[in-house]
Amino acid sequence: MQGKGSAISIQHITKSFGSFKALDDVSLDIAPGEFFSLLGPSGCGKTTLLRIIAGFEEPDQGEVLFDGTSVLRLPPEKRPCNMVFQNFALFPHLSVRGNIAFPLKRKGLGKEEREERVDELIRFVELTGHDNKKPGQLSGGQKQRVAIARALACEPDVLLLDEPLSALDAKLRQSLLVELDEIHDKVGITFIYVTHDQGEALSVSDHMAIFNEGRLLQAGTPYEIYESPSTLFTASFIGEGNIFPCTALSSRWDEEDDEWIITVDVPALGRTLEVTDWGPVEDGRRLYFSIRPEKVRIVAGDVDLGPGCFHGIVDEPVYAGYQSKFYVKTDEGATIRVLKSHTTYLEEGPGIEWKDRVSVIWRPADGYLVKEEWHEET
Repeated sequence: MQGKGSAISIQHITKSFGSFKALDDVSLDIAPGEFFSLLGPSGCGKTTLLRIIAGFEEPDQGEVLFDGTSVLRLPPEKRPCNMVFQNFALFPHLSVRGNIAFPLKRKGLGKEEREERVDELIRFVELTGHDNKKPGQLSGGQKQRVAIARALACEPDVLLLDEPLSALDAKLRQSLLVELDEIHDKVGITFIYVTHDQGEALSVSDHMAIFNEGRLLQAGTPYEIYESPSTLFTASFIGEGNIFPCTALSSRWDEEDDEWIITVDVPALGRTLEVTDWGPVEDGRRLYFSIRPEKVRIVAGDVDLGPGCFHGIVDEPVYAGYQSKFYVKTDEGATIRVLKSHTTYLEEGPGIEWKDRVSVIWRPADGYLVKEEWHEET
């Protein structure tokens, strides 16, 4: 079951449906064999791009290349890719074996070769013993595996997956996501995965792209996008963040730690802060300061934790078993969200309760600057 994935190059793709612009000058490169996710809210253009790659939609302008060769003039069945749809699109009257064999029959494979290939795929997706069941007799996870096996039957170079887990419950989605990642590792071809679930994309992707309103906002590794979002939308959409407008006051080079330290004025927090960055920032530039809730330290009481410490009251504690989320109203009037993991046994609960006085702090290296300009009306 070893495959060779194709490199995909999306070049200046634009697509409109009437007055609605679904994709706006999107360019993107996907390396061969990658698990690449297209992530964004409903209506952002990610599924439209997937359908253009597959050949089900034609772009208004732009180019789609597989291994450097244009595929825009090829019909879907001639492109070296296949798609797994959101509802799996299995034939209800055919058995597991019949569904998987269907594309092989259309391809003209002889019966003996076809049966060998179906047997191989049934073993590969671990459906041995379910050969003769109809889709109505299968669980959601089993249906997904049949759909994947059918899509892999003709050995495509690229597998396109359009939110294949969205109809399943949360616990099953997580389990099948791991299975999907294992299948990708085994088969070795390029996977392009569309989802609106950031957790799914972050956990399985080699690289991912963030879309909103038809525009590609950022592409990179999950780590790069989570730790260093380039736009306010990405910072807000991926994970949770405390995000505040700020103005850069000065930049200085720290030779000891080999990094730039930017001093910013954050009106909502009522003070200036230091944050590290990759380079200097123009004095007076208006941007956003953000700190992830899990990077904020919280302790009970008014404690001096050092420079940058805030004091306040717990406005709302939210206990979630493995962690607690605290909404802390600082004495300056800002609300800071904090996530505290529970790494030890809690005999009497989290220890911090509603209306408790607390102190919070974070390291300058843990904050980041979103380089999107802000204005007073923001």
